[in-house]
Amino acid sequence: MRSLRERLRELLVGGVTPEKLALSLAVGLVLGVFPALGWTTLLCTAAAWMLRLNLPAIQLVNWVAYPLQLALLIPFIRCGEWLFGVPASALSVETIVALIQADVLGAIATLWWATMRAIVAWLLVGGAAGALLYAGLVAPLRRMAESAR
Repeated sequence: MRSLRERLRELLVGGVTPEKLALSLAVGLVLGVFPALGWTTLLCTAAAWMLRLNLPAIQLVNWVAYPLQLALLIPFIRCGEWLFGVPASALSVETIVALIQADVLGAIATLWWATMRAIVAWLLVGGAAGALLYAGLVAPLRRMAESAR
């Protein structure tokens, strides 16, 4: 199995600019931690199409980010509760997964407002995180592109 570094190098050698690749990776990671399960592939595909980004790169990062999405789900829910002044719920990742496995539509209804508040928290954090990621990735990807040529 090829490493992430090797895959990135192939994209750079294949003509993807370091700036576009950095944007693909940053957007893929930010969208990959979107706090509503089941939406990230669609969001990443739409972003790649609208921004003319590299779809394989954005989806690779989205896939790699899945454990991070689960790890950040409850923090985004808590942040949303704090932002809206709502008492902390007893939700956990295990509870959410159990709700979804038992009844998807019931889980959506039960988790609707918690998810909406978590999305607002994600929106506040995501833009800044994406900008920082992009800024931090451009220079290393430029160096990688130069060394690959």
